[in-house]
Amino acid sequence: MEQALLIVWRESVEALLVIGILYAWLRHQPEHTRAMRHLWAGVGLGLLLAGLLGTLMVLAGGWINGPAGEWFQTALSLLAAGLILQMLHWMAHNAWQLRRQLEQRAASALQGRRLGSLTLLVTLAVAREGSETAIFLYGIGGTANPVPLALGAGLGLLLGLLCVALLQAGGRLIGWRQFFLASEVWLVLLGGALLMSAVDRASGQWMAWELPEHLYRLLGEPVWDSSALLDDGSRPGALLAGLSGYRAMPSAVHLGLLGLYWLLAWFLIRPARPPRLSPLP
Repeated sequence: MEQALLIVWRESVEALLVIGILYAWLRHQPEHTRAMRHLWAGVGLGLLLAGLLGTLMVLAGGWINGPAGEWFQTALSLLAAGLILQMLHWMAHNAWQLRRQLEQRAASALQGRRLGSLTLLVTLAVAREGSETAIFLYGIGGTANPVPLALGAGLGLLLGLLCVALLQAGGRLIGWRQFFLASEVWLVLLGGALLMSAVDRASGQWMAWELPEHLYRLLGEPVWDSSALLDDGSRPGALLAGLSGYRAMPSAVHLGLLGLYWLLAWFLIRPARPPRLSPLP
């Protein structure tokens, strides 16, 4: 549930930002009523496309059983971890100029009276965030109980709405820079958790193969055992494992891949940023 909450919270904030920026800009334009209809049409189409993708993934997961199903789940977890890296890279280079880019594209659509372009802009933005959310949720959910997953997703959406309202109000408790920096840390940890979930599933399949002895040791032999301090089977340990990829008895493969993931995430975020984020409405 906690993973679903954080993922939907972060993704909903990004989608709501796009909608909020365009809405705030359009309502100050002359004859904005028609443009607003295209804005909400784009939101609806984007949600429809994201829902379609989620439905197709659920159906595909139901059709694929046995080892093929495990590999399908592994692939989606790896895809979700990769999408988090792509998202971090994009936000590191574009978050500060998001408002300007959206307003320029909207202005171009209005000036050329191509309101269909405005609909397409919003559709793609919402579908992108919604599709990523669907992949993330399926990557962490798999065959798990859907009730906690749905509860976490609902709470994440409510939290996203509250967060955007507070950020738009310009409160002193949290600013845009602080929000993006904190969410980057959470996303890196969640990406590592998704990667470790994929490694666990893949290792379970590889162990059934006839592999050289040293590969079995790399996949299954723990480098250390911290179960006495925090067992990842306990409630606190499972929570930490779900949010960061913690393993009480990690193998060399776990440690190596998690370290490489964090290093790659740091490299993608590290490029120079502008000193200040552009103010948002």
